[in-house]
Amino acid sequence: MIKRLFIIPLVLSVLSTSANDLKPLTSLQHLDYQLFKSDLIKHEYHIYIKSPTDIEAGKKYPTIYLIDGGITFPLLAAYSRYLELAGDIPPTIIVGISYGTTDWRKGNRRSIDFTAPSKERDFWGGTEKFSEMLSTELIPHIEKKLPSDPSKRILFGQSLGGQFVMFNALFKPDLFWGLIASNPALHRNLEFYNQEAVLGKSSTNLFISRARNNDKRFAEPLDRWVASHDNKTNPYQLKISWVENHNHFSVAPESFRNGLMWLFDSKNKN
Repeated sequence: MIKRLFIIPLVLSVLSTSANDLKPLTSLQHLDYQLFKSDLIKHEYHIYIKSPTDIEAGKKYPTIYLIDGGITFPLLAAYSRYLELAGDIPPTIIVGISYGTTDWRKGNRRSIDFTAPSKERDFWGGTEKFSEMLSTELIPHIEKKLPSDPSKRILFGQSLGGQFVMFNALFKPDLFWGLIASNPALHRNLEFYNQEAVLGKSSTNLFISRARNNDKRFAEPLDRWVASHDNKTNPYQLKISWVENHNHFSVAPESFRNGLMWLFDSKNKN
């Protein structure tokens, strides 16, 4: 019992220090934060930016935009450092777009921003506006502020975020060079995504990652979309990849790595 009394204050002290000082977290250096106010959507977004460790003068860097950034940024921005050290990916800029809450009543708009219209959900349907916000407000802001390569923009999204990725692949093909959809959730509006895609002026690349242990309600609509895919004219190069031993949520880091490695494989990409 005496030992516990000494251990608890020590643990609390460590947690307190870690929460207020990120310098010991070597994979999360070169960070920037800003509160971004969208005039188009009339909403505030928390933007987290991780820059490359060593920025070369005059060089432009691929830039990865992570939606659901409150979860995906701390997970994948740190992980990206290992991928760079391994030579799996080149140095990149990573931009996390966060709502600052998981509660829709406090400002989490993912069920609006990431979704196309649905007959089952009257509040769904904000993809067009959210994509426009990225193209006209946030991306120009990032590319003015940082050495970001406009020809190597990448978008990553998980679940409903994956649905938003697919929206951009199908209907906004010139905005991103690379798109990674991790277990995209099309369970309430598959008809919308079965429309004929819009042909773009440039070449884009869509990577869809599928967890073998995906939830049935997400897996079945995606099965149907994939089955109908070959009958359509598509404005992108497509890679669909299975990931073993993962479920709907655990697959995100593997989707991130596999998608980026495919995108940066010069033998396959423009």
